[in-house]
Amino acid sequence: MYRILKRESLHPTVTRMVVEAPFVARKARAGQFVILRVDGEGERIPLTVAGTDAATGGVEIIFQVVGATTMALNEKREGDRLSDFVGPLGEPTKIAGLKNVAVVGGGVGCAIALPVARALHAQGTRVTSIVGFRNKDLVILEREFRACSDEFHMMTDDGSYGEKGNVCLPLGRLLEAGAAFDEVITIGPLVMMKFVAQATKPYGVKTVASMNPIMVDGTGMCGGCRVTVGGETKFACVDGPDFDAHLIDFDEAIKRSRLYAEFEREAREAHCNLYKKEVT
Repeated sequence: MYRILKRESLHPTVTRMVVEAPFVARKARAGQFVILRVDGEGERIPLTVAGTDAATGGVEIIFQVVGATTMALNEKREGDRLSDFVGPLGEPTKIAGLKNVAVVGGGVGCAIALPVARALHAQGTRVTSIVGFRNKDLVILEREFRACSDEFHMMTDDGSYGEKGNVCLPLGRLLEAGAAFDEVITIGPLVMMKFVAQATKPYGVKTVASMNPIMVDGTGMCGGCRVTVGGETKFACVDGPDFDAHLIDFDEAIKRSRLYAEFEREAREAHCNLYKKEVT
């Protein structure tokens, strides 16, 4: 059983937890993920490692409360325990030798982008961070991004904080001005990553997208995380989650991501009804 050391609400639908998992804390690198179960009967869900502390054995995860399992996870408090917490899984983000990188994050994807930005900063890479949210109330991790960025751009769709617009606006300006990025790393909603890839392609800038589709077993056996990259089938949990964004079939990935929307809605409603019965 894996004890929850810390719990913090970043805003009403996003929570940060630190889970005691010493082995994972010692081994995990930026870009890798864990698979957890809240209890022995629960669903397996993948969550990216947002940070580690080898001294305490703590592993930081940040998740959005969107379905039945994340709702159940969000009900846990400090001192409670999780049934399973397996990792690190997936390939670490390849950052060796990079001198000048733009990290582009959107929404809760910023929780995945942050450890990459931190790792780049720690090795002396110049980091330009561009992060985007729907509005001011949904902004997370601004202080943490500023601390590891040489240049920082905050975007909101409605202009309630930072600059109004999407992440492609400052990225496009920087590329047009001749920014010599070795690489652009983008992590966020599939649609956002698709347009980031389209923005960088005319400039010939290598672009890497972190794909986080449905993953179940974390070994590539179930096939739930398959994505098409350069016309070939890849499995995000073992071949990725990072892939060449200019080769990803984003339209296929977006279509597949919507297949389970109805099942997720039903599971969420069932959990809400069960929770109401338990607390009344």
